[in-house]
Amino acid sequence: MKFKLDENFGIRTQEIFRIAGHDIQTVFEQNMQGCSDPHLYEVCCSEKRCLVTMDLDFADIINFPPTKANGIIVIRIRRTPTIIVLEQLIHQVLQAIKQRTIEGELWIVEFGRIRIHQNK
Repeated sequence: MKFKLDENFGIRTQEIFRIAGHDIQTVFEQNMQGCSDPHLYEVCCSEKRCLVTMDLDFADIINFPPTKANGIIVIRIRRTPTIIVLEQLIHQVLQAIKQRTIEGELWIVEFGRIRIHQNK
């Protein structure tokens, strides 16, 4: 699957996705740090990539419909995340993707659960 990782994810997170066999591009690799949310969303749409972010603004399905962007994953952490916590949530996402496609959906990922908004 094709993913775009927002700028709040580092090299270790990228490697977890790549080891799992996914096609990853990052905001950093494309020199898009600090770009507007609408611009990032449009890039994901044009590249047909699922956006993975910690930015809760992308949970707004009116402004950022997941169907147009091949899906959106919002990692939700209540306090400042450690690398270990973040990696656990990424592994949770990767396990869920094995069982269900994210295309056309918004996933809000929290410890122990994934809330899914389907726009079908």
